[in-house]
Amino acid sequence: MSQIDIVIVNWNSGELLANCLESIRRHGVAEVARVIVVDNASSDASVAGVVDLFDLPIEIIKNNENQGFARACNKGASLGKAPYILFLNPDTVLFKETLSNAIIFMEQESNQQVGICGVQLVNEIGEVSRTCARFPTPGIFYSKMFGLNRLFPTLFPSHHMKEWDHMNSQSVDQIMGAFFLVRRSLFEAMNGFDERFFVYFEEVDFSHRARQAGWRSYYLADTQAYHKGGGTSEQVKATRMFYSLRSRILYGYKHFSWCSATALMMGTLILEPVARCALAIFNKSYLQVKETFHGYSMLWRALPRLLFFILNGSRQ
Repeated sequence: MSQIDIVIVNWNSGELLANCLESIRRHGVAEVARVIVVDNASSDASVAGVVDLFDLPIEIIKNNENQGFARACNKGASLGKAPYILFLNPDTVLFKETLSNAIIFMEQESNQQVGICGVQLVNEIGEVSRTCARFPTPGIFYSKMFGLNRLFPTLFPSHHMKEWDHMNSQSVDQIMGAFFLVRRSLFEAMNGFDERFFVYFEEVDFSHRARQAGWRSYYLADTQAYHKGGGTSEQVKATRMFYSLRSRILYGYKHFSWCSATALMMGTLILEPVARCALAIFNKSYLQVKETFHGYSMLWRALPRLLFFILNGSRQ
């Protein structure tokens, strides 16, 4: 059986990172060539002593600043040589045969056009998370801006495939980046993740480019891993909103027509914050109003640099 390199990008993950590494040690040593932990300038002690605690071929990269998820993934992947790369979130835990089942699937002759593989992710009470997604279109983004996907879900499907119970294996547009297994040959041919996506949409963009090159993404429902996910502080929620909106605009200019992408950017910058605030006020959630204002303030301040990215090779 071929081996894999596991790349984990860490940012203040606390004990979650230790739990993740322990699950690799317990269930995946035979399949793992190297574990590369890329720490994006964490302020906690999440990476302290992990080399001594785990009997794993671990390498730690400590960045002096938060370089973003895509860039950290590329840096970690460049240190390995195994034929498969698994990008794994630190808030995941592997189960017995998680890795072996995924590799066996990828090694089958009939699956040689599958370039990306994901597994069924479950939460702490065993519920299956609906993690797969369809490639976003301008219409999907517009309907999300105005909440049409929530009001009329059958007419305006969302980016995430919430209508599907995820109980069967099948080809999909995109699997979640929490467990993102990719052939190294494909990853290198695609030049890795586009580092202009600081965080969010980097795996969507990669999956879209892979599909254009003739590769498929596949979701394995008979193989599981645990994924915690979870909330963040008020400050981080606003920051996450900013990066998500920023990446959405970049994705639009990379994959949509110029007119559609510009309409998406203007709607994101002008119309959507009004709609978000109106909904928050209707729900009497004044904290959400504050978060929305903060997130969009960050987006407006970042607009000059965002336009620079757009005007200098948004379709690379």
